[in-house]
Amino acid sequence: MSRFLISCGGTGGHVSPGISVAEGLTARGHDAVLLISMKKVDSRLVEKYPNLKFERMPGSGFSWRPAGMARFAASQVSALRWCVRIVRRVRPDVVIGFGGFTSAPAAVAGRMLGIPVALHEANRVPGRAVRLFGRFAQRVYLPLGVRLPGVRVAAMRHAGLPVRSEIAKLPSAAARQALGLDPKQRVLVILGGSQGASALNAWARSRLEYLASEGIQLVCVTGLGKGEPETVALRSKSGEPVRAIFMPFCDRVAELLSAADLAVSRAGAGTLAELIRCEVPAILIPYPHAASDHQRANAAFFERQGGGLVVEENAMGGLQAEVMDTIFNDWLLRQFRGNLKRMDRANSLDLMLEDLEQLARTAAEARAGARRRTAA
Repeated sequence: MSRFLISCGGTGGHVSPGISVAEGLTARGHDAVLLISMKKVDSRLVEKYPNLKFERMPGSGFSWRPAGMARFAASQVSALRWCVRIVRRVRPDVVIGFGGFTSAPAAVAGRMLGIPVALHEANRVPGRAVRLFGRFAQRVYLPLGVRLPGVRVAAMRHAGLPVRSEIAKLPSAAARQALGLDPKQRVLVILGGSQGASALNAWARSRLEYLASEGIQLVCVTGLGKGEPETVALRSKSGEPVRAIFMPFCDRVAELLSAADLAVSRAGAGTLAELIRCEVPAILIPYPHAASDHQRANAAFFERQGGGLVVEENAMGGLQAEVMDTIFNDWLLRQFRGNLKRMDRANSLDLMLEDLEQLARTAAEARAGARRRTAA
């Protein structure tokens, strides 16, 4: 049995793949401890996994504002001390980081204490933590076609985001009934990522009655702190009842996505991986202020692969027309779904699990060799 320390806190796009890898490792007989942040979204995401081991670590996100930058620097020093202590306590064979502000101190602590470090980047523009620390990592997992200057070729592996095993395509009628929706009416899902998206929430509210009049049911995941749960009863032009559901958080992702004919979504790597897994065509609205503009790069790749369309946030005035042109176009939806199924052929999780096991074995063999040399 090997031990793994997985740093994955800060957003759903970091926590979810960390959970996926931890479940895979424990199923293979290994021990895994996950480091998450103090943020509410982390706590909410991990509630469903009492069988996994979580530790909440200090730290705050990066900011270019002077006060925010000072707070970030101080929190990283505190987080590094904390990570050194937990690495010494857990004594992992490998430290794994999924990006974000929790990964940097964990990676540095692993490096300081001679533990192999593996980093995973799901976005098509690598984040700061992976760019900075990838050069000393024993393994860096990157999306297909992405390269990272300064990282040894021998250390790079191409792997997409490992999706949690519970997220899989379900029969749409059953998924709609489970959510309280009419199986016969079209369903539009609005996704703003784990933090929610005020611009998408406002668009959903402003188009609520029009969508219902056309017989389109709406489910909008608003984000924690961006409104209370609400179900709105409306009617179509023909008088049929139509529901619109607003929820701050959804921990039934497989049902939600399987119920959808179409999604309007931000373009974080985690959300895109789940859309692909459940074969949900999407109109993507990249967050214009994302670090290094990575959401625009993610969305462009998704569109080139034929999974859906991209509309810029400053062009959302035309979003209603795009939704209406797409959601009732069965031929186009079938084309998108076929492309999404093709995009999901690679099994990123199995690739990572096998490679991480090999990395742990190599590290164990190196330690055993060092002990033998010392004894001699």
